[in-house]
Amino acid sequence: MSRIRPFIGNELIKVLTGLRRSGKSVMLELVKDELTKQGISSDQFISYNFEDMKNAQLCTAEALHEEISRRVKGMKSTAYLFFDEIQEVERWEKCINSFRVEFDCDIYITGSNAKLLSGDLATYLAGRYVEFVVFPFSYAEFSEMYEEVFRNTPKSELFSKFMLLGGMPYLWNLRYSQEPSRQYLEDLYNSVVLKDIVKRNKVRDVDLLERIIAYVFSNTGTTFSATAVAKYFKSENRVVAPDTVLNYLKYCQDAFLIYRVPREDLQGKKLLTVNEKYYIADHGIREAVYGSNMKDINLVLENIVFMELLRRGYKVTVGKAGTKEIDFICQKQSEKLYIQVSYLLASPETIEHEFGAYDGIRDHFPKYVVSLDEFDMSRNGIRHKNVWDFLLMPEWY
Repeated sequence: MSRIRPFIGNELIKVLTGLRRSGKSVMLELVKDELTKQGISSDQFISYNFEDMKNAQLCTAEALHEEISRRVKGMKSTAYLFFDEIQEVERWEKCINSFRVEFDCDIYITGSNAKLLSGDLATYLAGRYVEFVVFPFSYAEFSEMYEEVFRNTPKSELFSKFMLLGGMPYLWNLRYSQEPSRQYLEDLYNSVVLKDIVKRNKVRDVDLLERIIAYVFSNTGTTFSATAVAKYFKSENRVVAPDTVLNYLKYCQDAFLIYRVPREDLQGKKLLTVNEKYYIADHGIREAVYGSNMKDINLVLENIVFMELLRRGYKVTVGKAGTKEIDFICQKQSEKLYIQVSYLLASPETIEHEFGAYDGIRDHFPKYVVSLDEFDMSRNGIRHKNVWDFLLMPEWY
């Protein structure tokens, strides 16, 4: 809300995107609450959710335009238009642009696909919209919600629950019960795959898509290439072209199920085009569908830190400095910081590996090693933080 608030009431179209059921519809309701507090009458609100069957007849640009024109006609003041899952409306871009030009209105739309803001929309609405990505709950938000259900949970237990359940908001309604939560997350995963990936992209080989997603889930935070995935499938007697793998990965990115992180050569100052990393929008989905979050704890910790970086507005790359790799290079305006993520700094070799990753970096930007250890092992100007304390820090810079 703090990011949306400055744009309430102005002519820019507010676009909320993100993973299905991550809270976009709730954000629209919070905007309405904000407007009501400002003295705006609810009579000025016009809302439609296009996944609701009763609005099926409005899922073309012409039908929606006719309906909104009819409803706005009698209004003597600004109309506030709320359109949930707008991608279900054919040629919606023309319709929304027309409202902006024709009426005195303030427009809010949501969608579960990153393509929402590409192609035609960029042409029709260039410079006339502002986008907000809605992510699942952060660890801080999860902690607050979980504490409402189970008071005074020890820190380590609270973080263990977060590692298993993730941050999808609806789990609070299930009182974070493990089995119902797992079933809900599995159903959510199936819904994203079928509605936001298969149906939208007309995927014919659903089995292959699910195998590629399973490969990403099992290799979260591990560098790999499309060619490596194709070779893996070949070893399983399944011939797949690397281009097909890339297309399917892109479909998953567009549905906000996974995020791609490019690698950056810190010495050559360039982005590398091979062996990128992929992370999952919510690690709770990984546990529900694939399992092994506690077995792959190092990868899951990386995933959790990565998603927190996105929430805080950082642009993230994986760093390569000579033969050493840095988990995350994070940039936001003039800020820059480096982060290494480890499970436990349990041996001198692990400590040397994590802290030594920074040996070739001579700048003075903050450098962190984050792990589950509760004892502070900071050294040589490199800050060591316990992971849950790190996630709860208001600022890292």
